[in-house]
Amino acid sequence: MPKILILRFSSIGDIVLTTPVIRCIKQQVPGAEVHYCTKKAFQSILANNPYVDKVHVLGEKLSDLVQDLKAENFDYVVDLHNNLRTRIIKTRLGKPSRSFNKLNYEKWLMVNFKLNRLPDVHIVQRYLDAAAALGVKDDGGGLDYFIPAQDEVDVHTLPEGFQQGYVAFAIGAQHYTKRLPTERIIELCERLQQPVILLGGKEDAATGEEIAAHFSSRLTNNEQRTTIYNACGKYSLNGSASLVRQATQVVSHDTGLMHIAAAFGKDIISVWGNTIPEFGMYPFRTKYKVLEVQGLSCRPCSKIGYKKCPKGHFKCMRDISFDDLEV
Repeated sequence: MPKILILRFSSIGDIVLTTPVIRCIKQQVPGAEVHYCTKKAFQSILANNPYVDKVHVLGEKLSDLVQDLKAENFDYVVDLHNNLRTRIIKTRLGKPSRSFNKLNYEKWLMVNFKLNRLPDVHIVQRYLDAAAALGVKDDGGGLDYFIPAQDEVDVHTLPEGFQQGYVAFAIGAQHYTKRLPTERIIELCERLQQPVILLGGKEDAATGEEIAAHFSSRLTNNEQRTTIYNACGKYSLNGSASLVRQATQVVSHDTGLMHIAAAFGKDIISVWGNTIPEFGMYPFRTKYKVLEVQGLSCRPCSKIGYKKCPKGHFKCMRDISFDDLEV
């Protein structure tokens, strides 16, 4: 029975994007025992995946993790993170391995000189290529996300106006330059024809309250409004995923909930600021529409993101047009 280790420490979206590799190895390598190594914060993403036999967690000491992994006596390592720590692990284990191509040079050219040498290949395919030596091939399926029954959200526990259908809007993102300004989120919500549930972490709760308050204030003016429910910080990741799964449509920045929405085959409105879909992390194998400003000389300004716009104008988000939006 071949024992295979997959390495990917973070983050939510990146781990969800590795799920086709997990599935394909488990289903295509006869008798494969699949182990996955990640950070403790992301263990729940994999805990209910039926294709994962065991999850290993990176703690404070890399040396402790290496000792645990050595004891497993793996036959092959698939490195889907490809950083210093995973290289140390592979060296210490001394087992056959392969890493995925991060395209760092191509991304550097795009960010610094706007020279597009990026292949027209989704990152999932690059992940799958790292497992090709095992005889693994693309099965044509999408992403996976498995929610335990106890974490499913009963829509009847939502406010009454949201029990007959809603749009899920993931308003958060790790970096400021990947998020629409609050007033632009409000503008986009105004164009949606259904009630909107705002999703995000506790760090997004105050923004969610500001958005919800804007629409609540309209009641005094007898104006038609979009119903808003601020769920930011009120649910676990699995709970938020459940709300995404039950939504009629999902709006998201370039962030983890976008990829969870893709795993459920949702119709996605995908909003891009300083990053670009050409990096290969657009919604995978689901229907989606990209909202972005093309042709900006400063975009992309980073392959990840910043705390503020380096140019000060933030045109990549402030100038996005919503005129052609189909809702």
